[in-house]
Amino acid sequence: MESLLAEYLADRSHEAEPPPGSFTGAAGGAACGDLARISLEITDGKVKTAVFGTEGCAATRAACACVCELVEGETVLEAARIGAGRIEEELGGLSPARRHAAMLTGDALHRALSAAASSGESLAEAAASRVLVAVSGGVDSAVAALREQEGGAEVVAVTVKLWADPDTDGTKACCSPEAVLGARSLTHDLGIPHFTLDLEGPFRERVVGEFLRGYGEGRTPNPCVLCNGEVRIAAMVDLAERLGAGSLVTGHYARVVEDEGGALIAAGSDDAKDQSYMLAALPPEVVARLRFPLADLSKAEVREIAERGGLSVAKKPESQDLCFLAGQSKKDFLRRHGGLTDRPGPVVDEDGRSLGEHPGHHHFTVGQRRGLGVAATEPLYVLGTDAPTNTVRVGRKPSLSTDRVRLRDAVMHRDGARVDRVRLRYHTEPVPARVVATAGRHDRLEVELGRPFDGPAPGQAAVLMSGDVVVGHATIAPQSRVPVS
Repeated sequence: MESLLAEYLADRSHEAEPPPGSFTGAAGGAACGDLARISLEITDGKVKTAVFGTEGCAATRAACACVCELVEGETVLEAARIGAGRIEEELGGLSPARRHAAMLTGDALHRALSAAASSGESLAEAAASRVLVAVSGGVDSAVAALREQEGGAEVVAVTVKLWADPDTDGTKACCSPEAVLGARSLTHDLGIPHFTLDLEGPFRERVVGEFLRGYGEGRTPNPCVLCNGEVRIAAMVDLAERLGAGSLVTGHYARVVEDEGGALIAAGSDDAKDQSYMLAALPPEVVARLRFPLADLSKAEVREIAERGGLSVAKKPESQDLCFLAGQSKKDFLRRHGGLTDRPGPVVDEDGRSLGEHPGHHHFTVGQRRGLGVAATEPLYVLGTDAPTNTVRVGRKPSLSTDRVRLRDAVMHRDGARVDRVRLRYHTEPVPARVVATAGRHDRLEVELGRPFDGPAPGQAAVLMSGDVVVGHATIAPQSRVPVS
């Protein structure tokens, strides 16, 4: 072991400043204060040059020299297979006190690869059997990767990094730095190359920004629908093309169906896990590049496959929080990131009579029953909020019911004549519906319901369906309700 360390330590051939146009990754902060920097010059899908710079102990310098020797001249895909375990093996094994050197250097390498993945450049020639699998570190995506691998596909993995916040519990979030490390370790155990796609900038601006604006304006936005539809999946489809992969594979419980107009999202076979609602805003051209190998499976079956495959995440619990809320309350998040502090305002009934006081309109959503802070002889529900006056309006449950729902920013993939139902909230049954609309975009639409629905919440997604196929989507607008008798 010591002789190998000494050999790499003596090798100064790769110690240099980053070449112009190279992709650089740096990692540091270990207990001994080490810093590792790896820079890759990539041409035609191969690492033409690899150089490093370090601060700190000799083991880290040796590990950096080892990584540069391993990747120089290799394809980008082969470089992406290398992790801390491979580095330690090449060094002949490391003592516990020196093991951090391999971890630090592996992280620097993958940050350099992440810079390349996020650059927009082509990284590999097309291969007929290659697929890119979105791996979050959870059991669903891990099984999707395993099934593709067992089916003979050349699997490449990608994990998106969306959010880093010291107040977020990264171990419970699907797209945190901790999730990236877990997903990388899992895929390397399967012998799969791994890339990280850093989308934190657009995610903060377009998804978290809209979430904060929505609550500030009295709406209840659905960030997952927006993230999938406009940020995360399209970026991974683009990376799949640049890695020469024919499709993007995910662990969602949904299906892709084809009709005369092209590809559409449809519900998965397990009603309890169906995620077609969360994927409803995907453009058809993106849907056409997707595959869902879990479409016909139940969650129990997925865990069984994970157990048989020896996956470390077979029993990992599911995350129930939004990725940027994991481990903290929505109230604290809105205060810290959106400046939405408690501001007392009136709670009024349907006739405008004051019933009490609330701590701020942003704590309430249409249909909410608990936490109203007012006494009444029968249960009361939030009927609406008014941000400018900081007012919360409440009433009896029948006042929530409506048989018409106003929508905004509607996108119809097919003619409205195809619509026979609408889903107005995640994990609720679709409601029979009809809408008069041509295919295309519409600033405003109104959906007529076949039976009353209680409390469509402004800001939530409305998913327009033909049977179990998504043919359009929109955002629920503020309603002028006439209660259904």
